[in-house]
Amino acid sequence: MNAGIILANTYHLELRPGSEIIQKAGGIHSFMNYDGPILTDSGGYQVFSLTKLRDKITEEGVSFKDPLSGDKHFFSPEEVIKIQERIGADIIMSFDECPPFPCSKEYMAKSVDRTLRWAKRGKKVHTKKDQALFGIVQGGDYPDLRQYCASELVSMDFDGYSIGGTAIGEPRLTEYHEVEITIPFLPYNKPRYLMGIGSLDMLFDGIRKGVDMFDCVLPTRLARHGSLLTRKGRINILKSVYKDDFNPIEKCDCYTCKNYTKAYLHHLMKCEESLGGRLCSIHNVRFLIRIMEEARKAIKEDKFLSYAAKILQDFGSERGF
Repeated sequence: MNAGIILANTYHLELRPGSEIIQKAGGIHSFMNYDGPILTDSGGYQVFSLTKLRDKITEEGVSFKDPLSGDKHFFSPEEVIKIQERIGADIIMSFDECPPFPCSKEYMAKSVDRTLRWAKRGKKVHTKKDQALFGIVQGGDYPDLRQYCASELVSMDFDGYSIGGTAIGEPRLTEYHEVEITIPFLPYNKPRYLMGIGSLDMLFDGIRKGVDMFDCVLPTRLARHGSLLTRKGRINILKSVYKDDFNPIEKCDCYTCKNYTKAYLHHLMKCEESLGGRLCSIHNVRFLIRIMEEARKAIKEDKFLSYAAKILQDFGSERGF
């Protein structure tokens, strides 16, 4: 699919199979037989999202219950870095707290200070020179807190910087604003990574503002429910209109569209065959990667704004998903 980087989830890999087993295998590249760039997240988002499994967040870190075994685990800033070092990804993230939306400014300020202390502690124990360590900017929709967090992280001199705390339930215009109030305080000569973003409108908005990297579960989550991204908008492959449609999803260079018809995908999804979700995922992921490839080309030709507008117009939704 020509992805620039793929993401491995630190939280889930630590639970199963365990970072020690991955280390024994020679690291994540050897374990999964993939020699391209790999990024690991910090587990901070899972701390936010899996509230029923976690105990109270303290200065030392977060303890939580393993949903598979019931065992207790503890994530501290130092341990999260060591876990990611054992996994052996090329790019790793500092441990952060991702506060919910909405959130009072008083709590957000305390949370940002904790994230900064955790970032400093994690950076202090990071020893692998062949891993790029990113700091994660939090601060919600508060401009002064975003500026403060970004500026403090930049002073610590990380290899790159992530914009966290977006796409967690806030309105679209708030998402736009959170990126807008963060980007000016991140260095131009280091990667800027907008976490958890996958809709066309947010991708284009981030690119326009100077974001370099994105990740999101959106294309695969949609695919597992039979929702496919096309140039003319989303289609639901489960609809009966596709049961005898022997054309590909669209004119596309992905493995799925080169080899399979909408009728076959409809059949697989109706029968709840796991291959159906996999083939739909391949199409959706390649769709977004191809959009990014075209965006890079449009930037070089000084046509990005018109390109983005045309894509959204043809898609038929201002959100682009």
